[in-house]
Amino acid sequence: MRNKNLIIVLTILVSALCLYYLSFSLISRNVQKDAEAFATDAQGNIDLARQQTYLDSIWKEPVFMNYTYEQISSKELGLGLDLKGGMHVVLEVSPVEIIKSLSGNSKDPNFVKALARAQELQKNSQQSFTTLFGEAYREVDPNGRLSRIFSNSANRGRISYESSNAEVLNVIDKEVEDAIERSFNILRTRIDKFGVNQPNIQRLKGSGRIQIELPGVDNPDRVRKLLSGMANLEFWEVWTPEEFSPYFAKLNDYLTQQEKAGKLNIGSTATSKQDALAKAASPEATVAPQAEDVLAQAAATDTTTGTTDTTALAQTTPAADGLDSLAAEQSSVLARLFTMMPGGLGANVRDTAKINDLLTKAEVRSIFPSNMKFLWSVKPVTGDNRQEFVEFYAIKKGRDGKAPLGGDAINDARQDFDQGGRPEITMNMNPAGAKQWARLTGANVERQIAIVLDDNVYSAPVVKGEITGGNSSISGNFTVEEAQDLANILKAGKMPAPTRIVEEAIVGPSLGQEAINQGLTSTLAGLLLVVIFMVAYYSRGGLIADLALVFNIFFILGVLAQFNAALTLPGIAGIVLTLGMAVDANVLIFERMREEARKGLSMREVINKGYDKAFMTILDANVTTFLVGFILYYFGSGPVKGFAITLMIGIVTSFFTAVFISRLFVEATFKKGGKLAFSTALTDKLFNNIKFDAMKYRKAAYSFSLAVLLLGIVALVVNGGPNLGVDFKGGRSYVVEFDSAVPASDIRSSLVDNFQSAGTEVKTFGASNRVKVITSWLADDESTEADEKVKTALVQGLEQYNNLNPEILSSSKVGATMADDIQKTALIAVLLSLVGIFLYVMLRFRKWQFSLGGVVALLHDALMIIAIFAILDMFGISYEMDQVFIAAVLTVIGFSINDTVVIFDRVREYMDDNPRSPLRDLVNPALISTFSRTIITSATVFLVVFVLFIFGGEVLRGFSLAMIIGVLFGTYSSLFIATPVVVDTMKEKKEPAASLKTTPQAQTTAR
Repeated sequence: MRNKNLIIVLTILVSALCLYYLSFSLISRNVQKDAEAFATDAQGNIDLARQQTYLDSIWKEPVFMNYTYEQISSKELGLGLDLKGGMHVVLEVSPVEIIKSLSGNSKDPNFVKALARAQELQKNSQQSFTTLFGEAYREVDPNGRLSRIFSNSANRGRISYESSNAEVLNVIDKEVEDAIERSFNILRTRIDKFGVNQPNIQRLKGSGRIQIELPGVDNPDRVRKLLSGMANLEFWEVWTPEEFSPYFAKLNDYLTQQEKAGKLNIGSTATSKQDALAKAASPEATVAPQAEDVLAQAAATDTTTGTTDTTALAQTTPAADGLDSLAAEQSSVLARLFTMMPGGLGANVRDTAKINDLLTKAEVRSIFPSNMKFLWSVKPVTGDNRQEFVEFYAIKKGRDGKAPLGGDAINDARQDFDQGGRPEITMNMNPAGAKQWARLTGANVERQIAIVLDDNVYSAPVVKGEITGGNSSISGNFTVEEAQDLANILKAGKMPAPTRIVEEAIVGPSLGQEAINQGLTSTLAGLLLVVIFMVAYYSRGGLIADLALVFNIFFILGVLAQFNAALTLPGIAGIVLTLGMAVDANVLIFERMREEARKGLSMREVINKGYDKAFMTILDANVTTFLVGFILYYFGSGPVKGFAITLMIGIVTSFFTAVFISRLFVEATFKKGGKLAFSTALTDKLFNNIKFDAMKYRKAAYSFSLAVLLLGIVALVVNGGPNLGVDFKGGRSYVVEFDSAVPASDIRSSLVDNFQSAGTEVKTFGASNRVKVITSWLADDESTEADEKVKTALVQGLEQYNNLNPEILSSSKVGATMADDIQKTALIAVLLSLVGIFLYVMLRFRKWQFSLGGVVALLHDALMIIAIFAILDMFGISYEMDQVFIAAVLTVIGFSINDTVVIFDRVREYMDDNPRSPLRDLVNPALISTFSRTIITSATVFLVVFVLFIFGGEVLRGFSLAMIIGVLFGTYSSLFIATPVVVDTMKEKKEPAASLKTTPQAQTTAR
């Protein structure tokens, strides 16, 4: 074996890395067990609030090798929403409102018509809304000029009356993009403040959509309000430290009295697990770091300490003698609650909740003036001891409690550079805002004005002089990125960029636990079947293959943890499927080795030739399947993306373990014993003397396939179209559980009137006492009000079953526009996979006929799945066609081309060995020689997906059924469709047939 030492070193390194990253999951699980034990009472009940208090108390504490619990949690292999429960949301930033705002809410009739037309075009187009708006405007008014609509005071400097339509559209496009990025940053900040463990927020490529996953949330209404609320940008006056320090001196006296009376317990920083336990046990406990711990770092990262300008704002460090003296008294209670930072008071991030609770108490509020409120800075500063600190601001409220100036006063804000080339932010106010801004800045010269978004202080610059005219600049020690971020924050109030929820899924924790159990059961059952089969068929060689499978699973989980990915139910399906497909590489190698052994070669030659000759076939098969996985990942979302990630990782690890690691074990076993068995007495002769003529039956196969497809078309017509899932047609779905079984037809009858006779489907879901309710009522209305209306109608419709305690376990929503886009991306994914495979096969086999035969067979397999689903639906066996169904179709395409490539590879080998023989005479020997591999691999994958169908749960039932159909017809098409199509389309020279160098009798095993 060449490069043996390199393979050994690489295996050790990969194993060590996987073990390292998986260790974080084990440590995190142990910490969570400690939290559960701490929060469990004598009766065995867990106090969730007490459990969370424990976890919060050690969030910033080292728990393993100087890693804090926060760091360990971020590195562990997380569980997806379908396994843990939680909420999945896709939001869309509305470009329509942005364009209206840029136009100054123009009432121009052509403008209004163009906007409406663009919204219609968007339903059937993948282009950006700005592009569609430009096309619509040209359609409505071919000679119209957009500059006449958009050249207003708000756009001065960017759009003039002479600007071309293309220039106007470029400005609009940039504003829309900025609005999406602004919304993304605002939502990310809100979610960080929400306190969800391992949240995931990302922009979806090529769209104005933002995907958010919040594991473990149990208050969906609160989340909806949090995500859908408009950004609230405000400018506030700030109390100087000299002004509020006397009040804090009184607060210190009060807290000291409370502590002496035993009513307050404020200790020092916990540095051990026992300290954390003690701190968690005391709800009043808090931590007071030394001021010196953060001063140096805070000064280094202060982004707004800078220059002076008569028309600018600049952050300076205000004097705080009174606070300094209080902080200097290390024995004072205030010094143990707060710390001194360059801008004034600050506190440990972990302790802000405790301070907030303290400051809301009536006796504490009475110490401070009624027009003083307290806010925290949004960006924490990291100290030398890894603790994070935020600045504390005393905000001066007006007479009516409102901010002196709101974000709606801003026309524009952007990142720029000052005369010294340093990044700064320029800000422009509208006329009304400019007057208020002049009054506000004139009254606060040499004082701070806080820029606040969603009650978080983003910056608090010092006014250097009255600012008139509405043009201002904020200068300081900014990086370009920080200046851009602050400019985006200032633009949050400039124009409306409302977000709407276009897709939503809520999974209850009980349903998540059930999914975990089903996933583990199906995985273990599938693994057990594969292990038993490989040993039964390949004897000791099977044991080696099983050992490679164990490494494979270990590597998959380790790489997932390294990529900080979450394990989902479709991800488990991907692992189960990988187990079945991983067998294929071992089968190819072992069958080739058995073939070489029949030639009388030595065992050393058998091993070398077996691996060498199978290598390229395995590579081709894995590349085509990986290509399908990549397309799934790129175009998929949510569960489909999770499946694709696991599938791609599984393909890579399967190739490495089957080709390299298994060879290490094979050679080690041979070296130790001098011999190695790759079959048993039964399996050695199992596929000998196989004879059939695929070309003879090709017309019958064509006719059979055509008949099934025609029957499927008839079934689709009878059924009124395919049974599309919510994510393809839009609407809302709910999983409802009862104490005992209720006929689905009865539930539907009770709901039809409540859903105003809209399309409503009710079917049993998994268990007899559980149903899935799907309705298209108000599918076009994506507002939270419509969500509540539909849910209320559902609850009212189920009132007659109140004695059975109906409980909504999960819910999902997909807006109509989102459903259209999902349909398009699914179709694009299928077509691109076919095109990609066509090009790859043509590149590898150098003849387009092989590509055509392969793609025709793949298209045949995909259509067969759809046809049989429709036929089953006609007989009352109904499964939805949704995103997971498309994942199954694409996986079948990957599996089927895998099988087809192996056969094509053998055909090509025979063509190279017998260049003068007609292709028709080479096909049957090639099919016969690969027949055992085809059947063994297909049987193994069939067993695995059948186990998934039985034990994988209702969520994956449709996926498993599609895979079962795909495996059966994929095997059939590889034998009777793909290769015959190649023969039928390839013109051959009429030359005398030469005798085959390799006869079917000599080639009865797979390559």
